[in-house]
Amino acid sequence: MIVLGSTSEVGQAFVEKALQEGEKYEKIYLLTSSREATERFAKHIDVKFLQQSEIIEIDLMKEINYSSLDHINSNLLFCASGFLGEGSEEGLYDNRNTERIIDVNYAKLVPLINYFAQKFESKRSGTIIGLSSVAGERGRQSNFIYGSAKAAFTVYLSGLRNFLFEKKVHVMTVKPGFMDTKMTEGLPLNPALTATPKKAAECIYSGYKKQRNTIYVLPIWSVIMLIIRNIPEFIFKKLKL
Repeated sequence: MIVLGSTSEVGQAFVEKALQEGEKYEKIYLLTSSREATERFAKHIDVKFLQQSEIIEIDLMKEINYSSLDHINSNLLFCASGFLGEGSEEGLYDNRNTERIIDVNYAKLVPLINYFAQKFESKRSGTIIGLSSVAGERGRQSNFIYGSAKAAFTVYLSGLRNFLFEKKVHVMTVKPGFMDTKMTEGLPLNPALTATPKKAAECIYSGYKKQRNTIYVLPIWSVIMLIIRNIPEFIFKKLKL
């Protein structure tokens, strides 16, 4: 298994869920920009599951050395890379904030996924799981920079799924709603609409085994976003969302 964004609580929970279910991996490749934090997780799965792993440092804000990835051999890519950044009210005109949101969630991430997608295509097997967001379904004043990057990522995954279908490679899009993670720490989240990393991992693993195309972590979000997508624009633009 390849994990992009290995410090993600959801990514780590998915790895644990897969190992608990008896999945066997010759090696789990943990790609991360934070070696120290990832080493703790690597030691955890080694002790608990006797699972061998390899940490590879990747920083999406810097140039990627693709030759350092040539040795990776896997049929499963789990992409949990993401950066929420400052909301539109605080960070809209902060170019550094905007560029990092776009780069980490889309612009620098897509070429990296393409690299592994080509490997999967050459073997005519594999699964790519990408964590997008419900924020990408309609631009809202509170986080439309982040939402726009996730919207682009969702469309990319949809196109990649279409492109790789005949090559026997499956692509699954995951749309979490509110998540109880470090990234959302301090935000006023509604508990009824918020999933834990463990719950998300269970849902994602089930979707992976069933080869689903697009899933919402909590089903209620499919209803919420259906309503939000269909609010007429002359009303929607006046709302505080």
